[in-house]
Amino acid sequence: MRVEQPGPVTLRITLMGRNESCVYLVDGKEEYAILGGGMTYIVPDLMTQIKAAGIDEKKISRLIIHHSHFDHLGIVPYVKKRWPWIKISASARAAELLSRKDVVASIASLNLMLLPDQGAADLKESLGIQTIEIDEILSQGDEISCGDLGFKMIEVPGHSSCSMASYLFQEKAMFASDAGGIPYGDHVFAAANSNFDDYQASLEKLAAYETRVHLSEHYGALTGEEGHRFISRSIEAAAKMRELLETTYARYQDEKKTVKALVEIVSSQASGYFLPKEVMAMVLCQMTRFIAKQYSA
Repeated sequence: MRVEQPGPVTLRITLMGRNESCVYLVDGKEEYAILGGGMTYIVPDLMTQIKAAGIDEKKISRLIIHHSHFDHLGIVPYVKKRWPWIKISASARAAELLSRKDVVASIASLNLMLLPDQGAADLKESLGIQTIEIDEILSQGDEISCGDLGFKMIEVPGHSSCSMASYLFQEKAMFASDAGGIPYGDHVFAAANSNFDDYQASLEKLAAYETRVHLSEHYGALTGEEGHRFISRSIEAAAKMRELLETTYARYQDEKKTVKALVEIVSSQASGYFLPKEVMAMVLCQMTRFIAKQYSA
């Protein structure tokens, strides 16, 4: 079953934010954790959802960033200001990137571009920061707790160099963010932005975990048999995307022409996808550049 709108996924996991920009509230009874950093414009939705659920905000103790792309960091400045006690956790590579003013400026600019004009003054102010400070560095194999629940951290580079996944033991739930592929309609988008070899290796790594719930940070969560099968589907989608990239590049042997052709193909398959076409082109350009280097090696 797919859970596409904010609401319960399991008794311990709640989808919050919006369908295209999801974060998850994990209930450890004595404390809560938020997994994923979403986009800035979901902040009003998130705060309304937390209030409606009767959550004691003082019990929200940690926010885990799974990677440092702009669409997975937007709420972080706001919640850190609102909840100064919260621990922001991420990989060492993410911490390194987020210490750079140019990286954070780009994150803020892209979130601002997608921010509605009306009633967003306080959100715009939260985007005026220069760095995002990480309070806790997470590494492969680390085990962390949220009340009576436990997570294992998994390094899964390929979508980005800083990607991590969180595996919630008790729920057999995998929070893989974009490193696990992005469900969209009947498709899985293979988001191998950084390194296609690493991306495919990371999917195989995720497949080794017994998973019954797959939590994506775009377009919801999958439970039961769909949750169990999602990574297998993502592995198949990655192989097909790589073949498409390789055959398209072999045809044109030019990065710009290849990207132009790919944007048209992917846009037709993912009509209505939340990312602007320009950002989608940037993602496909990154993947094409990797394939071009392999082609010329």
